[in-house]
Amino acid sequence: MELMIIYLLPLFYVIFQLFKLVLQWRDQCCYMIDYVCYKATEDRRLDTESCASIVLRNKNLGLEEYRFLLRTIISSGIGEETYSPRNVILGREECPNLVEALSEMDEILFDTLDKLFARSGISPSEIDILVVNVSLLSTVPSLTSRIVNRYKMKADIKAFNLAGMGCSASLIAIDLVQQLFKSHKESFAVVVSTESMGPNWYCGKERSMMLSNCLFRSGGCSMLFTNNRALKHRAILKLKHMVRTHLGSNDEAYGCCMQLEDDRGCLGFRLTKGLTRAAAQALTRNLKVLVPKVVPLLELLRHVKVSSQWKKKSDPTLEGLKAGSSLKNSIEHFCIHPGGRAVIDEVGKSLGLSDYALEPARMALHRFGNTSAGGLWYVLGYMEAKRRLKKGDQILMLSLGAGFKCNNCVWEVMKDMKDENVWKDCIDSYPPKTLDNPFMEKYGWINDECLSFIRMPTTFL
Repeated sequence: MELMIIYLLPLFYVIFQLFKLVLQWRDQCCYMIDYVCYKATEDRRLDTESCASIVLRNKNLGLEEYRFLLRTIISSGIGEETYSPRNVILGREECPNLVEALSEMDEILFDTLDKLFARSGISPSEIDILVVNVSLLSTVPSLTSRIVNRYKMKADIKAFNLAGMGCSASLIAIDLVQQLFKSHKESFAVVVSTESMGPNWYCGKERSMMLSNCLFRSGGCSMLFTNNRALKHRAILKLKHMVRTHLGSNDEAYGCCMQLEDDRGCLGFRLTKGLTRAAAQALTRNLKVLVPKVVPLLELLRHVKVSSQWKKKSDPTLEGLKAGSSLKNSIEHFCIHPGGRAVIDEVGKSLGLSDYALEPARMALHRFGNTSAGGLWYVLGYMEAKRRLKKGDQILMLSLGAGFKCNNCVWEVMKDMKDENVWKDCIDSYPPKTLDNPFMEKYGWINDECLSFIRMPTTFL
């Protein structure tokens, strides 16, 4: 009998360890309870005339720079209803101050958080983890401290302030929450994703830095998460997979999106031609890890056969992107970061996505612009407003950002999503019949003779 027990002890140990692993796996869940996107007031809306007046205030620009901006705005995919920081609207972009920078943040942070707590019924005092990601503004006390102070959150809250993480920082913040949930049971977490645009408006004439003014707009989102399985019935999304890829060791990828000063000392954000290559490489590597986690085994085997044929014909950089085409059979919705029309089109082409699948990202870019880390949630909001998201569906979120980083994740829809959101006042008019920007029609006549005239204070200014 004793001898039998001795032989069985290793078996009991293995069973115990397996049981322990199962319990740990069950505890590693991350549910989204709700999210709220920011919508600025109408006095900050950038229609064609407002854009023109802001552009013409920059006395450093000449005719060629105006033409470059005109072409960029026309091809950007951005409409006339996006929102600008208040200091830019008021003409104070050349001398931003800390008070205005914090005021911009307070509007976004507190507006979305007030609505999030009201909608969810969760009190700020119940929040255990708080993560704020704003790349271009880091203050003392931190933005997380401003939130803790405003809502009088508890003293043992785990607060994290993420800076410099770029447009894909929202998923970085969620990954941090997911990791913290492993050691903090039955907790609530809040993530706030936005960007500080006002102090970072570029006033110089370097074309690679002028692009950011054409693309980036005011916006942000606050999200509520929990790992409490008892609240599973309240969840709208469940996080299933998260894959993060970082190409910072590659010099070209590292330098393709960078904040710096130009030759005149004007601070701005530079976007280089290496951006598309960095994005392709980062997405390739990311999907090579993500696809096996999502795609069924039989589909993977079929994909391996097809990939062997592509390998002889294609650029190796694009192989991972073509591999992502197999995702279409496993993923119902693709939530692509609305960083720019070219980025959306190239990702869609690489993955073989239809216009229907790309519509949410294109419409989010058109209506709200590139809101940096908050952009993904405007895309998700469009899907929800269009009643596309049904229980059991899977959503692939793809985000790209400075560094260079590619952070992607997969969500499972926990129930039919049909709540009102930031799109409620305009969703019936989307998609519009055409996405043409009226800038060319109104200002395409700019030439050398009229340049001195249109910059006079008696016209637009």
